[in-house]
Amino acid sequence: MTSKAAPAAPRRALNAGRPASVHLPAAGTGAAAWLWLSVATVALAAVGSAVALVATGRIYGRETILMLDEAVAQDLVNLSVVCPLILVLVVAARRGSVAAYLCWLGALSFTAYNYAIYCFSLQFGPLFLLWVAVLGGSLYALIGGLAVVDRAAVQARYGAASARLAGAFLLLVATLFILLWLADIVPALLAGRKASSAVDINLPTNPVHVLDLAFFLPVVFAAGVLLLRRNAWGYTLAPGLLVFLAFTSLPVLVTPIVADVRGDPASWAVLVPITLILLSSLTVLMRLLRQVDPAHARPRSAH
Repeated sequence: MTSKAAPAAPRRALNAGRPASVHLPAAGTGAAAWLWLSVATVALAAVGSAVALVATGRIYGRETILMLDEAVAQDLVNLSVVCPLILVLVVAARRGSVAAYLCWLGALSFTAYNYAIYCFSLQFGPLFLLWVAVLGGSLYALIGGLAVVDRAAVQARYGAASARLAGAFLLLVATLFILLWLADIVPALLAGRKASSAVDINLPTNPVHVLDLAFFLPVVFAAGVLLLRRNAWGYTLAPGLLVFLAFTSLPVLVTPIVADVRGDPASWAVLVPITLILLSSLTVLMRLLRQVDPAHARPRSAH
């Protein structure tokens, strides 16, 4: 986002002596503040996941079998993949990597999304305040990180690269998941009962349906349209959304393994379609970011 305090022309003059390839798409010290907030948030999340894995019965003992298995899978993914990767992305972003910064935004959105589910769907217990802190920290860091992005600078980094594949993929995924969730919701509404997925976790509604239909999927669809129109917002949002999709696949893939180890019923049928989504998301992401950080760029720290 262009700073009102520094008009575009003077700012270009200030940056004239710096290689454009190492320009972090953020204004001044703003980026560093949100990056550091995410580090503190990740530390809390890692502690919470570690405690929950050690004391699963105390933390998740009142959940349904399915919800418990899903929570354990989420904690495993948080601790082994998401938290370490966010730290790696923070380090790379501070060294000037635009690709890392955009992917960091996606990792934060994934964290905020999942801790909203922790806070509103899991039973009140010892980790409640920690979950609230992680939700707030990740959400504020995400909003702040987006607010300081210079979208035009991000778009310029892509050059003449085609974004049609990424745009079409985002539209396809958004449409498929909207139809999938409505296939569970609409028949339940017509029959005057709860959606079957909400019954399985013993909640009034499925929180994934709410978050996806109200927030995530509309953003995915809009980003796909904007990317096809070569809009700067599309280029800014798309990498993070692809990271979100890849991250979202991981707990779903781990849940049947957790269930099997615990002796609970395991749904292995999800492995093939979810693995396909994971691999497709990563492939499209790599193609989209291929020229964002040129190999010859010399890293520069975001102050």
